[in-house]
Amino acid sequence: MFRFIHTSDLHLGKPFGRHTEDVRGRLRQARHGVLDRLAAAARDQGAGTILLAGDTFDQETPAPTITRQALNAMRQAEDITWVLMPGNHDSLVASELWQTITRDKPDNLVLALDAEPIVLGAAHILPAPCTTRNPGRDLTVDMARPTPEGALRIGLGHGGIHDFASLGSVAAEGPSGTIAPDRAALAGLDYLGLGDWHGQIRVSANTWYSGTPEPDSFKHAHAGTALAVSLAGVGSVPDVKPVRTGAIHWQRLALDLMPQDDVIELVAGRLPPLDLRRDTLFHMDVQGRLGVQQVQQLRLGLERAAPDFLNLTYDLGAVRLEHNTNDLDAIDPSGGALRQAAEALALRAQDVDLSAADRQIAASALSQLFFFVAEQDA
Repeated sequence: MFRFIHTSDLHLGKPFGRHTEDVRGRLRQARHGVLDRLAAAARDQGAGTILLAGDTFDQETPAPTITRQALNAMRQAEDITWVLMPGNHDSLVASELWQTITRDKPDNLVLALDAEPIVLGAAHILPAPCTTRNPGRDLTVDMARPTPEGALRIGLGHGGIHDFASLGSVAAEGPSGTIAPDRAALAGLDYLGLGDWHGQIRVSANTWYSGTPEPDSFKHAHAGTALAVSLAGVGSVPDVKPVRTGAIHWQRLALDLMPQDDVIELVAGRLPPLDLRRDTLFHMDVQGRLGVQQVQQLRLGLERAAPDFLNLTYDLGAVRLEHNTNDLDAIDPSGGALRQAAEALALRAQDVDLSAADRQIAASALSQLFFFVAEQDA
């Protein structure tokens, strides 16, 4: 029995530039800490090896502290053998990076910098390291090379497969060569571990994308996981089990609301549990039809909940605004200038002769006008 952890796309050093400094700091910290969590997962699963299928680093020239601290984390997990292969973000073009790692690496780190098999007991690892960011060919063809009779054959690749077209993308961060989906059968592999797609995918019984162990966007629904793989012998079906490794939750929720809905109750019931919010980035997409006061209640409810979260954002752009006399009376019951402005905006928000963008601008302005009046009355 050969047990190992298959993972990829750690993207250490990812800047997360679109977030605030506080959020960026938490995300970078979680990303570095995933190395310790991977080691713990390996121990829990009785695995002595961790296979990193590319993009361990986010850039070809990571900061020296990023590289050194990653090597230190692997060194401290001295009971684990780490196999590190270049991906498209940290390809072999990054010669300075790989020279530094070769010079400073701990004894328990094995580098897969060429297609030569790596012998780990009864297992032979057949790597296909990315030569450039976009090699332009299927590098896994070299996995067909022979190994001793009775050896477990484990391929390690990085790039997109044809099946990604059905998912709306060729690869997670840009194509790095198209891999044949049946490469495991073509090369006689007992298992093919792939990286580049940040979501976990079962291509076949013995071909898997591990997904990133620490999510970095709302794009993929799964939490941060790696794959614990057990091979009983040559030709056996691998036992593959996802294991949780992520520290930060990325949750996106789509909500379709109607005028009769109690928006406060509905939203409160769909938010994550309180004990998870500190470590959650949460985004809500709202659509449907709502009255002006409902939109205001929704916005205020989300803004009150926001401090519970690592980050909370929402998009009300798809909400179709409805108004009634009560809404307008709440803005200005006297029929003065504010009421007249509100009526004009309400008419524009529902004018089918206007573009959708112009109607949305009017609806947003009406909502903001209600918000302003509500604040003055508070």
